[in-house]
Amino acid sequence: MNKLSLFICAFMAIGNVLFAQETFTINGVRDDRSNFYAFTHATVHISPTKTLNNASIVIKNGKIQSVNSSNDIPKGAAEINVEGKHIYASFIDANSSYGMPEVKKGSFWSFSKPENIGSQNPKAYNANDAINANTNAADLFKSKESDAKTMRSIGFGTAVTFLPDGVARGTSALVTFGKGKANELMLDSKVGAHYAFSKGSSQQMYPVSTMGYVALLRQTYYDAQWYAAGGHEQFTDLTLEAFNTNQSLPQFFFAQDRFDIERAAKVANEFNKTYIYLGNGDEYQDIVSIKNLGSAIIVPVNYPQALDVKDPIDAMNASFADMKHWELAPTNLSVLSKAEVEFSITTSKLKKKGDFLKNIRLAVKQGLSEEDALAALTTVPAKFVNASDRLGTLESGKIANLIITSDNIFEKGDILENWIRGKRFVVKSWNQDDFRGDYTLQVANKKYQLEVTGDTPQSTKWKININDSTTLDTKAKIHDGMLTLSFAADTSKSAHQIRLSGWADQKGNFSGEGKDIAGNWLKWSAIKDTKPEETSEKTKEKDTNSTTDAVGSVIYPFNAYGSDQVPTQETILITNATVWTNENEGILKDTDVLIKDGKIAQIGKRLKANKKTKVIDGTGKHLTAGIIDEHSHIALFSVNDVAVMSSMVRMKDVINPNDVNIYRQLAGGVTSAQLLHGSANPVGGQSAIIKLRWGKTNPNDMLFEGAEPFIKFALGENVKRSSWPMSHRFPQSRMGVEAVYIDGFSRAKAYDQAQKSFDGDGLAPRKDLQLEALAQIVNSERFISCHSYVQSEINMLMHVADQFDFNVNTFTHILEGYKVADKMAAHGAGASTFSDWWAYKFEVYEAIPHNAALMASQGVTVAINSDDAEMARRLNQEAAKSVKYAGMPEEDALKMVTLNPAKLLHIDDQVGSIKVGKSGDVVLWTDHPLSIYAKAEYTMIDGTIYYSMKKDEQLRKAMKAERARLVNKMQEAEKNGASVKEVAPKANHLLHCDHLHLD
Repeated sequence: MNKLSLFICAFMAIGNVLFAQETFTINGVRDDRSNFYAFTHATVHISPTKTLNNASIVIKNGKIQSVNSSNDIPKGAAEINVEGKHIYASFIDANSSYGMPEVKKGSFWSFSKPENIGSQNPKAYNANDAINANTNAADLFKSKESDAKTMRSIGFGTAVTFLPDGVARGTSALVTFGKGKANELMLDSKVGAHYAFSKGSSQQMYPVSTMGYVALLRQTYYDAQWYAAGGHEQFTDLTLEAFNTNQSLPQFFFAQDRFDIERAAKVANEFNKTYIYLGNGDEYQDIVSIKNLGSAIIVPVNYPQALDVKDPIDAMNASFADMKHWELAPTNLSVLSKAEVEFSITTSKLKKKGDFLKNIRLAVKQGLSEEDALAALTTVPAKFVNASDRLGTLESGKIANLIITSDNIFEKGDILENWIRGKRFVVKSWNQDDFRGDYTLQVANKKYQLEVTGDTPQSTKWKININDSTTLDTKAKIHDGMLTLSFAADTSKSAHQIRLSGWADQKGNFSGEGKDIAGNWLKWSAIKDTKPEETSEKTKEKDTNSTTDAVGSVIYPFNAYGSDQVPTQETILITNATVWTNENEGILKDTDVLIKDGKIAQIGKRLKANKKTKVIDGTGKHLTAGIIDEHSHIALFSVNDVAVMSSMVRMKDVINPNDVNIYRQLAGGVTSAQLLHGSANPVGGQSAIIKLRWGKTNPNDMLFEGAEPFIKFALGENVKRSSWPMSHRFPQSRMGVEAVYIDGFSRAKAYDQAQKSFDGDGLAPRKDLQLEALAQIVNSERFISCHSYVQSEINMLMHVADQFDFNVNTFTHILEGYKVADKMAAHGAGASTFSDWWAYKFEVYEAIPHNAALMASQGVTVAINSDDAEMARRLNQEAAKSVKYAGMPEEDALKMVTLNPAKLLHIDDQVGSIKVGKSGDVVLWTDHPLSIYAKAEYTMIDGTIYYSMKKDEQLRKAMKAERARLVNKMQEAEKNGASVKEVAPKANHLLHCDHLHLD
């Protein structure tokens, strides 16, 4: 510690009581002396856009008094000369859980005990334990010095802290990273309301999926509105009261990734809210959608490690998307800045806080301006919590939160000190604590050569040389910049010692006093020899390469087989093909089809094309309508929630446009699919009908425009939890399943009547998302696809539907459909079945491969579905099995995967056949479409080629080259000292009806 440091510490020791809270008892004599300092001759970064060179900043009583270029020192202020140093406002982290208790991860099931169906909180709080709007971080805050010290060391002085627990997480507090009582560290007790799609610590059964979290949050907004309008007169819900109160605060949303941001934005739009989102560092992958939100984002700099790809097998198994993200993640902040998205920067999601400044500097090298970087660390987060009048800049009257750095913080500057509310926290000694090097030691009038060596700054060896071959016996001890040095006066064994004591200055030089061998006082100094900086061409080249590191392109979607160009619509003429129309015209030989503006424009022979038309020779090939999979679970982040009636959850909230199975199924001729909820409950979630638009990055762009809404129901073993003996959730029998339906539809009819009969007088009926979806079924506004196997249950559901005057649209799986096909036809139900799956569980033992043909013979509209990501790649072959097993005509067989599923999904007016005016969703096959040798050469949707064999070959070559480039780059990074992690091959888990997990 140097003299200046000792003086400051002594001065502060008598002044720190200034911040002692007035209401606390003082054990001693009150001291009213203020913390009054003048930092002079510094480069002061007043704000991101304003900097003063050779300026001073004066602080008093924990506030900034002035900033000026005169360097005048007010009377009574202690001067701290910081010449050559930079001063910035301390950073602000807008997303933190500092000082919060640990949140234990919730669950909802165990093989050893039954589920917790209802709330586990006996107090007057919300019915769902994931809604914690009544939680206030201010009530829980307890400072932790070890964490605070870490944050101070990387420049942070303030944080917005909250308890990250549940879907609605309550309020945050604005706190500092100083030392003292919570009363002194807390700047504001409520600065924001927080939300997330997360179960948190809840042990309650529902929800367990992202779509369930979305539904719960939506229902909570509606419940809060109803409660405020008068519902509070019926019962007390302290959580809803807090939820309503919190709406006046800034609204923060914790997102796991960019898809979370986009689904949360739909909730925000529905309820006219503006969220500030916590991002995931992957926003660059869909910057257009992020920009269009018009919202601010809190961005982590959690850059991934390079992978250990020395082993070629590991390199082959490494995820292509992970490799791309490793390279592109540091560009994220620059991409956001260029797109003019407002953002702050957080330490959240960063495994090692010590990597923070390194990662910020890497972002600056990748194009982020220093001005934008500083704003993201200071003024922007201050703005988020309405604290701009107190924090974020070094202006008069604001809180004295500032950092002193050795140089430009965004280049190579070290943080030396962090002052919080005018209180000094030393991060690093100003002399750098690294004294290794050569010195000219002058003791009185005599000069020596002092050499300090060592592997690390903490482990050094000191020796004094008279010449190249003669060394004097030397002993040295240094602590906080204070040096005690003694050495022999000559080389003799009996030589007396010269003893020196002194201090290091800011430049690492020493000076002080000592005694010679006669005991006389003397002056001494040790001046460090300076070495000229490297200016070699090699050094210049290395520096240039490090700041202009070229990176690969963003691909759409961000996965294997993504492209740097999104497919675009074209005018396409397919000539001389065999066209399977699925219309009265049947199969047309040597026929042309023109697709224009996304629609089938002409069908005929020798059609003419203009210069802009893409012409595809179909000679010897077959053109069909695109395959439609009526029952699919691809392109989803989750498939099941667990409420008995999960009608409030929506599959469109969890669409994953990056799922490589989209591309694989395009290669099998699939153009559309219904994404269904699983079969964990009698009433599942609302389905999503999509088009397989590979390359679209926003889930909303996958949706089939104008498609009518559907919903998943389920019967059988999955619903009654046959494989879970500890479960006590109703229903547990097939009779109980019927009771659930009757109860649900009865309540839905009453709900619908109450809503329609409300005349505006008094309190409106509560909006219930669960019953609303069931009421839509009764009103023929939403249609059922029902997972089914056993004939008795199929009959049961048709009877229930008859009782409530609606039709079951589709029985899916329906492996005993051949037994009740006549009744299905009379009811008006369609069937979507497997070609030849049987005996995989008890309730399918009586399945037969003639099922599809037998149902069709009774007038039932029959489709063949996959319910499996792999099978969907060959649905044309699955349809062909009915030709083999039952002698079904080939055209009828093809219709089971094209026109018939279109009819079942009520989209046959747009797709399913080749007809003028319908969408240009077609497949050009290399062979007969029911042949095992047929390959999809082109798959088109809305006149856009989303798959072609030629493009696929190009993509494979490009991926191979890109993978090789990234492998080399990762190996080079490791060679240069970057840490690497082992490759963990990612299993692409294929979702099925019975798949259940916590998202």
